[in-house]
Amino acid sequence: MRAVKDQHFLIDERAVRRIVGLIDVRDRVVLEIGPGSGALTRALLDSGALVRAVEIDAGLVEELGLIFADEIEEGRLEVICGDAVRCDLPPFELVVSNLPYSASSRITFRLLDAGFEEAVLMYQAEFAQRMVAPAGTPDCGRLSIMIQTTCCVERCFDLSPQCFSPRPQVRSTVVRIVPRGPIFQISDRQLYADVVRALFSHRRKTVRNCLRNSRGILRGEDVELMLSALPEEILSSRPEALYLEDFATITNVARQ
Repeated sequence: MRAVKDQHFLIDERAVRRIVGLIDVRDRVVLEIGPGSGALTRALLDSGALVRAVEIDAGLVEELGLIFADEIEEGRLEVICGDAVRCDLPPFELVVSNLPYSASSRITFRLLDAGFEEAVLMYQAEFAQRMVAPAGTPDCGRLSIMIQTTCCVERCFDLSPQCFSPRPQVRSTVVRIVPRGPIFQISDRQLYADVVRALFSHRRKTVRNCLRNSRGILRGEDVELMLSALPEEILSSRPEALYLEDFATITNVARQ
C-alpha cells in the first residue's frame, strides 16, 4: 500500500486485535472511516461484521477492491470513495475507525449528529486527552462538552508510532464512545450546541463577553434573555471553568 497524506496505516496486528476486541461486531453494520491498508477492515470482517468503509483516496479504493474482491461480491463489504467530512454516509450501527488526524474533530461531530450505538475510534493522543477532559478544567473545550453531554467516553489504551506506517510523530489513543441521554435537562438541543460553540469561540473571555460577541451564532433576543436571567457567578466565569449543568442552565433560560 502506498502512503497517503495525513494517513498512517495501522500495521501492528496485536493492536488491531485489541481494537476490534473492544466491541461486539458480529452481524452488525460497522462504519469504518479511512480503511487505508485494510488491516482493521480484515479484522472486522473476520469477526463477523458487515463493513461499510469510506475512503477518500481513489487509488486506495481501487486497491481495497482487489484485496477484498470476494467480500465485496458477497455483500459483506462496501468500499465508498468519498470524504467522510461531507459525503453521504451509508447506514450503520457501530463505528470502528482510525480517523485522519486533521479531520478528527469534524468527523466526530458529524458522527454525533448522525447517531450510532457505539464507537471505537483512534485519535492523536493529545486530541483524545482533550475529549475526555472533565468540564471545569483547563483542557476542556467544545468537543469535551458536546461529547460528554450525551455520551460516556472511555480512554482505552495508547499506541506508539511504531504501530503505524509511515510512523507519525505523535502517540495515538483508542477511545470508546457510548451514547446516552443528557445528564441534565436541555430545553433545546440545537440552541445548546450553538451556546457551546459560541462560548468556546472566545474561551479566554467571560461568559458575558462571549455572549455579547456571539453574533452569527446566537440570536440577539436569546442573548438578551441569557444576559438578564443568568446569575453573576456564571456570567463572570470563563467557559473552561463551567460545568455541564452550567451550559444547560445558559440554554434553558432562553427557552423557559
